[in-house]
Amino acid sequence: MDHNTAYAICALNDIPSQRAIGFHLMIVGDDGAPRPWPIVIVRWGKQVFGYLNRCPHGGVNLDWERNQFLDGNGTRLLCGKHGATFELGTGHCVDGPCKGESLTPIALAVLDGDICVTGVRLVEEDDEAAREEA
Repeated sequence: MDHNTAYAICALNDIPSQRAIGFHLMIVGDDGAPRPWPIVIVRWGKQVFGYLNRCPHGGVNLDWERNQFLDGNGTRLLCGKHGATFELGTGHCVDGPCKGESLTPIALAVLDGDICVTGVRLVEEDDEAAREEA
């Protein structure tokens, strides 16, 4: 399996600076089976940060209203269930029930103006066709 593949998720300009957007993707697990892979991508100027959309405290998605990821100041990621806050650039929890823990980072790259995930294998619509031909 090629872990160097980059999958374009959206254009950099699809996410305004100082905003975060969630994506519901499907990943190919170690066992070859597809499984849900919810992620959140934060853009801060030219920088992008990505994390698994799962709070380390309860294993719930951070956004309790769709794409409401940031605190009132817009400077930290916020878990809508119990109010844990996380640094945008590190995913480190600075306040709340999981203080000291961290969000799970995901590898991102900006290539030709697109935000891409790397180091994983996403389920692609042509995967099944490729399997049938094999």
